[in-house]
Amino acid sequence: MDTIIATNGLTKLFNGKIVVNRLSLNVPRGAIFALLGGNGAGKSTTIKMLTGLLPPNDGTARILDRDCWRDAIELRHRVGYVPERPRFYDWMNVGDIGWFTAGFHKSGFETRYADLTRRFRLDPAARLKTLSKGGYAKVGLALALASDPEVLILDEPTSGLDLFIRREFLTSMVELAGSGRTILLSSHGIAEVERVASHAGFMAEGRLLMAASLEELRKRIVRVRLRFDEVPPDPAQLGNVLEFETSGRLWQAVLQDPNRFALEELRNQEGVRGVEESTLNLEEMYTALLARFHRPGEPAALAAGYESPPASNGRAPDLGRVRIPSPIQRDHLESRKEEEQP
Repeated sequence: MDTIIATNGLTKLFNGKIVVNRLSLNVPRGAIFALLGGNGAGKSTTIKMLTGLLPPNDGTARILDRDCWRDAIELRHRVGYVPERPRFYDWMNVGDIGWFTAGFHKSGFETRYADLTRRFRLDPAARLKTLSKGGYAKVGLALALASDPEVLILDEPTSGLDLFIRREFLTSMVELAGSGRTILLSSHGIAEVERVASHAGFMAEGRLLMAASLEELRKRIVRVRLRFDEVPPDPAQLGNVLEFETSGRLWQAVLQDPNRFALEELRNQEGVRGVEESTLNLEEMYTALLARFHRPGEPAALAAGYESPPASNGRAPDLGRVRIPSPIQRDHLESRKEEEQP
């Protein structure tokens, strides 16, 4: 499968602080790749390096086998980009900005732009400075799509859009990917993105924690539930423990890269019954991976955000159902609250 977007050891520093830390990822042709992480994870800086707006301090970033920094001008005719907070000449109207931008692109841009603005129900005569946040975002989307790009890079693309337009836009992403285009987007709307994404990558503090197709992610991160009679099983024997809790005789763990042989043995272990394995949705994977990352030195139970420490007798404590969100979980919850506000 062709790799359209590739980074290798991509690194960016601001005032000596590492913002993107040796990021290596590959996005195949036709993928809808969701780049996920909390505020300050390095998503927007990564996107700025991919779009040629920032040079890396180290490593490489390539799109369509072109260097994102050295070949930035050439790539702007082949890559559509919508920043998180687009800014235009606000004294222009909706039609003017399309006409103006068309001068930098190949023929057909202005016609496609006009079609898109009609689809987004934008008044061509409306001044940009009078548009709502959602209307302004629609102009940015229309400009990015009007160039008929081979690659589309979107930083929080649906922020400020109403529910119908968000769904319509995300559906159009599937159509674009189906025609061979490649899309990379970052978003806090994880549930929405999951409906259309084919691949996902999780970032924290500039590092890529994990990246794969959604099919592979669902195999590599799983939830295991069971009941035990006396001594609870040790989750560390089953894989990399992201979350763990017990309540009475109920036992649950979220595992990364589970040990299939150990899981099969667990099913036949005396005193253990009702072993069930299930997949996680993208939001559950996100919170589990990031919570564990932000507490790397603690036992699995605490890293997952639970209050009680492991018991000194080696038996799993009764952690109950109460969870204390980790810093990244609190950040994510706050972001969701902001999204839900009108």
